Amino acid sequence: MRFLTEYDVAALLATLRAHANPANVAGMARYGISTKGTTLGVPVKVLRSLAKEAGKSHRLADELWDSGVHEARILATLVEERERVTPRQMDRWARGLDSWDVCDQACQNLFRYTPFAFAKAMEWARARPEFVRRAGFSLMAGLAVKADAPDAQFEAFLPLIAQAAADERNLVKKAVNWALRQIGKRNQRLRRAAIAAAREIARQESRAARWIAADALRELQRR
Repeated sequence: MRFLTEYDVAALLATLRAHANPANVAGMARYGISTKGTTLGVPVKVLRSLAKEAGKSHRLADELWDSGVHEARILATLVEERERVTPRQMDRWARGLDSWDVCDQACQNLFRYTPFAFAKAMEWARARPEFVRRAGFSLMAGLAVKADAPDAQFEAFLPLIAQAAADERNLVKKAVNWALRQIGKRNQRLRRAAIAAAREIARQESRAARWIAADALRELQRR
């Protein structure tokens, strides 16, 4: 069954609600996932299956996102047409983020494949709102795994990582660490650059910075 009819969103939302699982919602909360508003507890495996059935649709993605339903927003990142994403849309979605899992799904499923990914990673890394800033570093981590780009583009991320290392907010701190580690794992040149950056970060008078540096060095120096 394909959902591409005038009732796309209504049909998909009804299907999502049919898969709602309150026990999963409770488990999500234990992992720090926001359960405010409409969170249904639908597994990502089910969302990926629904996305495959629905097919790609820019209009559908936009309407799913605007529904505000937690799982519908993850589904939006899977059905969106990557080539139709604009910087304005990326900013709008980033400003609407309220949970780390939706943030990371948007970055890994969608944003890193756009032509604006490197610019948005740098822009969002300087932002103050928690989830926008996390998105910047989540995007850096995703780009380090997938993007075909010169080392210089990843080296340009390192000063932003150092600047954000003192941010004590847990969700930002973990994303900064993630970005640093993934950049360092890309190749030997970037590993050396990331280790040097981590050693500089370790000198900052910040518990978050010291944790970021120690964790990154523990992984990168054993390679």
